[in-house]
Amino acid sequence: MHVLAVLAAAVLFGTTGTSQALGPEGTTPLSIGVMRMVIGGTALALIAFTLAARHARRRTDKDAPTLRSLAPGRGGLRPLGLIVLTGACLALYQPLFFLGTARNGVAVGTVVALGSAPILAGLLEWALTRRMPTPTWMGATALATIGVVLLGFGGGASGGTDPLGLAGSVGAGASFAVIANAQRRLLDDGWDPFTVVGGMGASSAVLCAFALPFVDLAWLGAPAGLVMAIWLGLATIAVAYVLFTWGLSGLTAATAATLTLGEPLTASVLGIVVLGERLSALAIVGLMVLAAGLGLLAWGSRAPRDPAPFAVEA
Repeated sequence: MHVLAVLAAAVLFGTTGTSQALGPEGTTPLSIGVMRMVIGGTALALIAFTLAARHARRRTDKDAPTLRSLAPGRGGLRPLGLIVLTGACLALYQPLFFLGTARNGVAVGTVVALGSAPILAGLLEWALTRRMPTPTWMGATALATIGVVLLGFGGGASGGTDPLGLAGSVGAGASFAVIANAQRRLLDDGWDPFTVVGGMGASSAVLCAFALPFVDLAWLGAPAGLVMAIWLGLATIAVAYVLFTWGLSGLTAATAATLTLGEPLTASVLGIVVLGERLSALAIVGLMVLAAGLGLLAWGSRAPRDPAPFAVEA
């Protein structure tokens, strides 16, 4: 079920590009991203904190930290700092991602961002916990990453190799890797997953709200713009990250990050079915390789959170 939850989140993530393509004229990546995070982050906090409060009522005082533990008085400032860090990384992801696609094209920018995320997540998890990735994870990640590369470069787009753009794409991948690992650390410390994701949503919404006066939101007046903003906020942020964080509670950060490579798979299928796009033979092969990698990872992740870490900080 945890694998399915993360895959479902990846499917929702993958609808982002199609939603933007079907949106009204006059939008910009920054204005869409800011509005998406304000709506989505707020809804994510409301949904997640409500679920966390319900869980809290079913637990005894000696069980895992609950919604009340957001105050620094319990557990010190470290948990609160990690929660704010996830919110900051969620807010940072989009401008970094769009910087990469603007400088190097959608294909190259997407390939670098999505392809680097699981690798960076696995390396960061190993550095923090000495939890070596399983051979299944390494094989599945290699397959999935190759599939993303083939899919991106087989799409017909010609991207450059602008250093600033590459740095933006890798930064986006690193942001997601930090989110996965920070949340995994909080879950290992006994935090309720909905409290963790609610704090991330609230933090990101507050940060993005400061950017609202600096972006043009006139497109929200069109019905298509309002529908797009609501879908991007509620479905691709609020629902998707609740599913992702709950799924992460039964998986390693590296495994969860690799499963999110279902996002470009979904985006490609929607591009063909909804937008009428056509893929080259190389891109079709990439889809097949990516699907094989995700299938291998899903099959190999039936045992929860293997292998055990060599050493975990107290």
